[in-house]
Amino acid sequence: MSNHVIINKRIKNFSREIRVSSDKSISIRTLLIASQAVGTSKISNLLESEDVMNALKAIKKLGINYKKIDNTYEIYGFGLNGFNLKKNTVINAGNSGTLARLILGLLVKSKFQVKLIGDNSLSKRDFSRVIKPLKLFGVNIESKNNLMPIKILGTNFLRPIEYSENIGSAQVKSCLILSALNTPGITTINSRKSRNHTELMLKFLKYPIKIIRKKTFEKISIQGLKQFKAFDYNVPGDISSAAFFIVLTLLSKNSSLIIKNVNVNPSRKGIITILNKMGAKIELKNKKSYNGEAIANIYVKGKKNFKSINCPASLNSSAIDEFLIIFLVAAKANGISRFKELSEMNKKESKRLDLGIRFLKLIGVKVERYGDNINIYGNPSLELSKNFEMKNFLKDHRIFFLSCITALTLGGKWKIQDKDSINTSFPNFLKTLKSLGAKIS
Repeated sequence: MSNHVIINKRIKNFSREIRVSSDKSISIRTLLIASQAVGTSKISNLLESEDVMNALKAIKKLGINYKKIDNTYEIYGFGLNGFNLKKNTVINAGNSGTLARLILGLLVKSKFQVKLIGDNSLSKRDFSRVIKPLKLFGVNIESKNNLMPIKILGTNFLRPIEYSENIGSAQVKSCLILSALNTPGITTINSRKSRNHTELMLKFLKYPIKIIRKKTFEKISIQGLKQFKAFDYNVPGDISSAAFFIVLTLLSKNSSLIIKNVNVNPSRKGIITILNKMGAKIELKNKKSYNGEAIANIYVKGKKNFKSINCPASLNSSAIDEFLIIFLVAAKANGISRFKELSEMNKKESKRLDLGIRFLKLIGVKVERYGDNINIYGNPSLELSKNFEMKNFLKDHRIFFLSCITALTLGGKWKIQDKDSINTSFPNFLKTLKSLGAKIS
């Protein structure tokens, strides 16, 4: 079967309701935390993507069994450090930086050495940001140039640490929080604000974690070695997946869309703030709180004109996975949009800042780059008619999504390679597009 799609026609106006894929960040975290709980946790609506399935395989290799019953996964945990490790265990994180970095945090007391590997893309990503603090806990880690493969051997002589996380990386912060669970005493993390699903989940479980919020950072204190009970959890929709359908609707003038039951955690909804500053009118309705997370239906209507934006860097962490599709709106806006301090984009599945600029230039958009800052010269009349073939973009699922949305809204004849990349986060992406009337072959 071919690994590409053909899109030759723009999408027609639509007015529909949809659901998007379940939240990937929460799905992975829920599995890892359930592996440390005492008893049977029941997780419904789990995202069944490659990244999440690799998380399931990982905890299974560590001796945690599970069973799927209808739409619910039962995870059978034995409490903190309840893994039943075998010698020479190898865990393959695939393409998932979230899984790789977080599971290292759970292995700080592993009695046998565990080898962590990943695919070609993940194997090129720098792990120094977690290796350095894990060594401070007293953990034995081996890695050449801070790259995979990584070998970790836990210790019974863990010591609590105080650590400043200045990157704004939720993966680093979560890794340290999970490490602290198995560490005696109180670990303190001074962290730049980033997505906070791990903290919210532990608070929901009544784990002794204390968070003091300041203007630009948070002080997180975790008391180690406190057992917690198994739990039930229903995973909401993923705003990172919703983002592409939000922009599809915005750029389809007379269309309207309701995206149901989406996680709109304030640390994740930067895309809505940014797009509304650019003239969109995206509304959140039927808001509710679920185990500390904010859930809502997202209402979007097509729009003819967009304003440029001087995007505050303070919004970067809450939109870091969505900037690629935000750039597309900037390409259609009136004026020059400015984005700053985007280095973190190049720490993802691909060097997304580099590839995003390359993509914009491919479709005829003027872009200026100054280090990690870019200016996008918008063209409200931007239309495409040429033939485009998307390849050699490192099989990044979000580049594939971006290409599809561009083809369906701006026109042109597109051959888009690496269809299988959607399995990383949104296996039903193409099916959902077709439900809105998209012609894709």
